[in-house]
Amino acid sequence: MTVKGTLAVGLLVFITQACQTKGAAPSAAGKQTPSAQPDDAASRAAFLTVYPVFMHPRCMNCHPKGDQPLQGEDSHIHLQNVQRGPDGKGLFAMKCVNCHQPQNLPGENMPPGHPQWHLPPANMRMVFEGKTPTELARQLKDPQQNGGKTLEQIIHHMAEDPLVATAWEPAEGRTKPSMTQAEAAQKVREWVDKGAAVPE
Repeated sequence: MTVKGTLAVGLLVFITQACQTKGAAPSAAGKQTPSAQPDDAASRAAFLTVYPVFMHPRCMNCHPKGDQPLQGEDSHIHLQNVQRGPDGKGLFAMKCVNCHQPQNLPGENMPPGHPQWHLPPANMRMVFEGKTPTELARQLKDPQQNGGKTLEQIIHHMAEDPLVATAWEPAEGRTKPSMTQAEAAQKVREWVDKGAAVPE
């Protein structure tokens, strides 16, 4: 092969490798921008900012520490002795969808609704109630405790899951979290992109 031929082959290999690198899949930490750098202080601050959303009744009531959902602004134990059940959709004849219809029922303090209304299943409770920021951050990062999700999937869950969105579309007489769903998801994104640091 001539010198020119060798150079041409070498250039082709270089271009091919560069294109493959450019098209590489994003890391498990998410769609991290080139400018995103680990910053533990900023990551912890982002998590602490969004933490009150997780503790708000619209979120915490469906993430109780026991096997009974919570309800109301004071997060009292659900009336009618409602139980989680293995799949999170109720026990025996007391199914969530018996009262929680595909949409919010009209009238103040009537049951909120969604076609998939349920608690997390019994084998993956995803408890928010009583969790400190440290405990909750560790739980969200741990696939053994978060339903096998990656951090990117956690962000997607916060930003796009239609059941999560009901926290910002509550039934009459119920409050919303202090920030919008988009703002909350962005703070989770910031927490992840800056390193998913655990508040201590």
